Amino acid sequence: MEIVATGVEVIGAHGPLLAPTSLRVADGQALLVTGEAGAGKTALALALSGRLKPSSGSIRLDGSADADRLRRAVAVVDAPQITEPDDSLQVRDVTAEGLALARRGSTRRKVRGWLAERELPGDVRFENLTAHQRTRLLIDLACESRTTRALVLDCPDRHGDDPQLWYSLATARAEGGMAVVVLCSTHSADKLGAPAVRIGADDTQKSTSAG
Repeated sequence: MEIVATGVEVIGAHGPLLAPTSLRVADGQALLVTGEAGAGKTALALALSGRLKPSSGSIRLDGSADADRLRRAVAVVDAPQITEPDDSLQVRDVTAEGLALARRGSTRRKVRGWLAERELPGDVRFENLTAHQRTRLLIDLACESRTTRALVLDCPDRHGDDPQLWYSLATARAEGGMAVVVLCSTHSADKLGAPAVRIGADDTQKSTSAG
């Protein structure tokens, strides 16, 4: 599977939300995409997953511009104010909701077992998880859906923690055959020393070899 974004731009009611951006990501690849605050990372995440129609440009999944196919195949992980869970919820409730959305069993017994397998607590507020636990939990829930073939992680570095921790989660999923995009700051990408493409740039050739 391959996702190709070409000149994707998003214009909001009060001006540009995302400058024209081009990138390419395929199965088995973890691609870092960098941009500073206000660069439009969440807008790009929603566009890449077929949840926001670009003002211009195109996004194609294996050559198809069908937004429904994108929505089924691409999961957006932890987008601020969009897919991020309410911090006040118990971890077990976040898990139950995620399993239900993935059309998996979400009974109390199922949730307890699922969390126990990952050595995660269920009876604490979601905000009390470490940054690494939070990202791992949300990635695992996103991957429970049988239709998920690609992930877009929206700014996992905003929670602090060593970038290598969330990057290792992303690369593990890529090594398992998924296409993974991680949106982060340029500072995080520099600390990782990993190849990255930039919001507002045409990096389709560069992103082909990034991973």
